[in-house]
Amino acid sequence: MSRKRTPASAGVRFAFPMSRLSPFPLTRSTWCAALLTSLGIFGSQETRAASNWSSTLTRDPRGPFPELRPARATYAYGWSGITAATSEVYFHRGDQQTFVLEGRGRTVGLARVLWRFDLNYRAVANAETLRPLETHQVETARGKRVETNLKFSDEGVSGSRLESNHATPALKDFTLENLYDLHSAFLYLRSQPLRDRSVYRVAVYPANSAYVATLTVVGREHVRVRAGNYNAIKLDLKLQRVNKKNELEPHRKFKRATIWLSDDNDRVLLRIESQIFVGTVTAELQSFRFENG
Repeated sequence: MSRKRTPASAGVRFAFPMSRLSPFPLTRSTWCAALLTSLGIFGSQETRAASNWSSTLTRDPRGPFPELRPARATYAYGWSGITAATSEVYFHRGDQQTFVLEGRGRTVGLARVLWRFDLNYRAVANAETLRPLETHQVETARGKRVETNLKFSDEGVSGSRLESNHATPALKDFTLENLYDLHSAFLYLRSQPLRDRSVYRVAVYPANSAYVATLTVVGREHVRVRAGNYNAIKLDLKLQRVNKKNELEPHRKFKRATIWLSDDNDRVLLRIESQIFVGTVTAELQSFRFENG
């Protein structure tokens, strides 16, 4: 069984997992507290050569902001005026100095009648460096099951993807220093100062492709979500995909997103508004509580 290898220049910003099966591409993002995944604005929609884009990535170390306390949260996803999906996430400390994010989500109501989708997600990151260690996710859409496993190292990521109608998994490597998954990208981002008008640029590998996200801190404002009223940090995000030629190209289905984090010592993901090919999709915090201890 051969393994497909994709090279990339050193450097990275955040990599952000995106399901090819889901019309709700930010569902996984919410895993990271929903990720926040999402992060950034690319000033240009032009295709850029690999020699240029890798040098523009943010290389700052983890920031001084306090780490996220163990917590549980639920999110609701809206599309065309209806609640189309829900998710539950659990963030906690694991063994051997790690942070663990566990989540599960599903379509609900009319959306589930039209498109039955379930997702289970687990990601582990180094608690000291906030670097990703491994990601495991299982998607089931209309009876088709896709299991993805990612192992991260200093050199990049090795992944396997097994679909229910195949006997053996597809293997793929992507070589890039400082590559993130969704979980670690969120932890890295929230650790930074996030001053108004600051820009962060990261490479993220969510499932089987790499993306570069440019995040701009728009400012501060007050927002209301289902979980309550919050002072928030407003972020603007644009994404570009790393293609087979190791060049950046516009994401065909994702236009842009606005993200709100709580402006406090926790920096919880409050809301995402994403402009995608089917219209506007939202992810909103429904409930949140810290674990005792």
